[in-house]
Amino acid sequence: MHHTEGYVSHEIEHGIATIEFFHPSSNSLPAAILNDLAKAINDVGIDSRVRVIVLRSSGDKAFCAGASFDELMAISNEAEGKHFFSGFAHVINAMRKCHKLIIGRVQGKAVGGGVGIIAATDYAIATEECAVKLSELAVGIGPFVVGPAVERKIGVACFSQLAIDATEWRSAEWAKRHGLYSELHKTIHEVDDAVLKLSERLADSSPDAMAQLKKIFWHGTENWDSLLSERAAISGHLVLSDFTRNAINKFKTKPQTPKGA
Repeated sequence: MHHTEGYVSHEIEHGIATIEFFHPSSNSLPAAILNDLAKAINDVGIDSRVRVIVLRSSGDKAFCAGASFDELMAISNEAEGKHFFSGFAHVINAMRKCHKLIIGRVQGKAVGGGVGIIAATDYAIATEECAVKLSELAVGIGPFVVGPAVERKIGVACFSQLAIDATEWRSAEWAKRHGLYSELHKTIHEVDDAVLKLSERLADSSPDAMAQLKKIFWHGTENWDSLLSERAAISGHLVLSDFTRNAINKFKTKPQTPKGA
């Protein structure tokens, strides 16, 4: 699943499926990448060879910069807006419904939709540099689609801190303290070692027991197909505002480009 810019790939080895996504703009997530990511998760989720899934992005810098600014600016009506933000909903719902446990390998900072993807993993292992930010409010939208996943993981209080203080990073230590990350390590090499050890151990564990555990972990989210679709419509409406257009244009002219979902 390669595109002009970016790709989603997956490989299966010894019961471990590794899904990797890449985009040259700090691993941001245009619609095509989101679509392929959801498909890859669905495909390996029903593959009988797979016992556990590792989700990662490419490179040694940002884990994920969230939504693609170029695609946000190209949205011209509410239907297009809802369709774009539904891409994040499809990825989160694919992760939620997958019967296999998903380990997140996080090597760098995450913004907006990237934070949502980390929150939807079942166990995230990160380096000490992996700060997080929900920057959506700064561009006139909000973390509506990823909100339920983030809130489920770290609670309403911490989710609201991230959502309200939209221009400030929270450290990896903060994220681990509040449950977004399960483990922190000094280097990417140490993260990869920890991911491999855990995934090998889970690949030898009972698939039925893990599937039942996964169901328990996600209990109470059965309405998310409709909930995340409704949230996508809210973002799809707000993204058309003059406020959002102006804010994104300002961000695009700055060296840092926070993005969201």
